[in-house]
Amino acid sequence: MTPEWITIKGTIREGHQVASGIAKDSPYSQGTIEMQTPFFKQRGLDISSFFPGTLNVKISPYKFKLCNPQYTFELVKWNLGSPAETFSFSFCQVIYNKGKYTGLIYYPHPETKPNHFQDDSTLEILTQPLDFIEYGHSIELNLNPTEIDIFSD
Repeated sequence: MTPEWITIKGTIREGHQVASGIAKDSPYSQGTIEMQTPFFKQRGLDISSFFPGTLNVKISPYKFKLCNPQYTFELVKWNLGSPAETFSFSFCQVIYNKGKYTGLIYYPHPETKPNHFQDDSTLEILTQPLDFIEYGHSIELNLNPTEIDIFSD
């Protein structure tokens, strides 16, 4: 069943670059997404077709809360040197440069995450590599309103 999407505009912003492993001070040289991928696949979600990093999309002045994500994996022990983390995912669509791409909201629960937090107006998105995308570019996301609440203060 195809959801009735809600569309929200955002701006690509720089993240911590730990998910992709390109941060100079990252303890995860291969990137957290690549390291986590087999653990998510074991639990029924294969993210291997996506770029192993996240697009950070600032939706300010709006904020978000995942309320009924399609997938939630409790206390995943994906790295021996880190505590177990809980992750949630919600399918979305990424609209950029006249193209529409399948994506996933990637949400490491802050209450279980040791560091590298995002603010509550930045969505982390997994999708395929997008040509010519840069920080500051505008992007649209189609989101499933049964899985995510978008609100302003």
